Amino acid sequence: MSSEQKLSDILGEFARTMVTDFPIQSILDRLVESIVDILPITSAGVTLISPDAIPRYVAASDDAALCFEELQTELGEGPCLAAYHTGEAVTVSDLRGETRFPNFGPRALVAGLAAVFTFPLRHGDAQLGALDLYRDTPGTLSHKAMTDAQTLADVAAAYLLNAQGRADLLDSTQQARDASLHDALTGLPNRTLILERLEHAALRGQRTGKAAAVLFIDLDRFKVVNDTYGHRVGDETLIAVSKRLVGLLRPGDTAARLGGDEFVVLLEDLQAPSEAAAIAARVKSALARPFVVSGIDVHMTASVGVAVGKDSSGTGAWLLDDADAAMYREKRGDGHDHRFLNLHKQHLAEHRVALERDLHWALGRGELHTEYQPIVAAASGRITGVEALLRWVHPTQGPVSPATLIPLAEQSGLIAEIGQWVLEQAWADRHRWQSQSEDDLAMSVNVSARQLMLAGFAASVAAVLATDHTDPRLLTLEMTESVFVRDSDRALVVLNDLKDIGVMLAIDDFGTGYSSLSYLGQFPVDIVKLDRSFVADFERVVASHTVVSAVIQLAHDLNMTVVAEGVETEEQHLEVTRLGCDSCQGFYFARPMGAPNLETLMRERIDGADPRLPLAVAASFT
Repeated sequence: MSSEQKLSDILGEFARTMVTDFPIQSILDRLVESIVDILPITSAGVTLISPDAIPRYVAASDDAALCFEELQTELGEGPCLAAYHTGEAVTVSDLRGETRFPNFGPRALVAGLAAVFTFPLRHGDAQLGALDLYRDTPGTLSHKAMTDAQTLADVAAAYLLNAQGRADLLDSTQQARDASLHDALTGLPNRTLILERLEHAALRGQRTGKAAAVLFIDLDRFKVVNDTYGHRVGDETLIAVSKRLVGLLRPGDTAARLGGDEFVVLLEDLQAPSEAAAIAARVKSALARPFVVSGIDVHMTASVGVAVGKDSSGTGAWLLDDADAAMYREKRGDGHDHRFLNLHKQHLAEHRVALERDLHWALGRGELHTEYQPIVAAASGRITGVEALLRWVHPTQGPVSPATLIPLAEQSGLIAEIGQWVLEQAWADRHRWQSQSEDDLAMSVNVSARQLMLAGFAASVAAVLATDHTDPRLLTLEMTESVFVRDSDRALVVLNDLKDIGVMLAIDDFGTGYSSLSYLGQFPVDIVKLDRSFVADFERVVASHTVVSAVIQLAHDLNMTVVAEGVETEEQHLEVTRLGCDSCQGFYFARPMGAPNLETLMRERIDGADPRLPLAVAASFT
């Protein structure tokens, strides 16, 4: 094979790494192996250097090249560093007469080096390091060999930057996720993370047979601390409480802050309920001791509710509810002894079963309804669509959380019936609103993973669309990333069937689940909906900007649009618009509202008007 063909093959191989997760070190290793094969040299090495000249990655084709790379780093001198700092190639055809490197030259000669040719790894103004070509005999390289070497160095630099960008994005994503799962003031896990750990504890208890317990802690009369000493002292007190709380726990236990003056402790692998009682007693005693904050003695007590669960059929969320209920029972009592309850099985057997039973009748009784939240174009602010949201108002228990409703519908086998009703209702409402407007209005409907996987789901969507002659692209089906994880092969088949119908597909809450950017390229997704946690973190987590910007850029490269969820302030709206989001959704524009109220809004909307008018109008709707 000719050297030209070998060079072409190497360049093609580098090009293929652009669309993979090929790691940086592997790119460097492959570079030095390949270049020795096509150029008249003995060995090759490469060093990536940070701005302070500390090596970040080093690769070498053999031990001799590694010795020369490390020698330059050790001495802070040599052709590699010279090429890095100047951005120009360095040629040393005979090291014996070289005077530019008085420390490196003699030691390299002793180690067997006779000539070295160094090429900067550069991309635009960025300097990444240098590629060194070593020979054990003096002599020059041809002009073609020099040109080929610099070409390889330049191409490698471009793909190294791409690989580094992927690595930085993963780091930023993890940083943003960590920030979204921890309380900003105390650094403790927040509600989202403690609920995750509660679910894991329930599963672990099912395997081990050991119990888990939750302590729900509320600081008594904490408001007095804020009112007397100010919120700064109040915040410092909460930090002190969190530190004292963590110091009381066993290895493996978790302390979390839910917000305000409420804390939660998760105790796992308990041999007996008495262990939880003993820890609860220690917590009450410890929090009753004064806290010295900014030179002030702060005196408080705490109410502690305890709930123990061992039933493998349960979930951690119920255990948290039990502990919360126990804490309030204590507050209504004498306030001196923690309240110990074990209502987990009772809740599961009565409350959950009762809800599931009532859900069978909810649709026929008119207890289910839909609300709608506008989606607006980020730049112009015009309403371009709405998202349909399922609501259940129980006749005796009031509103039932969607987080409870959807799993109940799935477990009871009602998800197909209820999901179809939501789709039909939303599409009928959209058709009625459309008749009052000259603008096309898109309708987004959420689809659960189990509903999507049901046989005939695509056909049921097609049947709804067949009721009128509306462009199917005005219907968007939203699903979370869990769809792709449960059964990716089946999901791909169903999603392709839906695309054949013509509907739009969106990933909802992107960034809170498995957060794999590979989903964006593997599945026929049209829209990415960024989770509200990224928008909410703009002011305190710099990494959120990086992640949002990267996801927007990638989505646009794949011809997808991006919707920012949870936009609640003008500053957030301006920032997501600056970063390139196509659309926005959130309380800044309008809260979810009933169909009649949205119909009024659509009827009163003035053509070309700023749709933030819902801020003024929606006050009467909520």
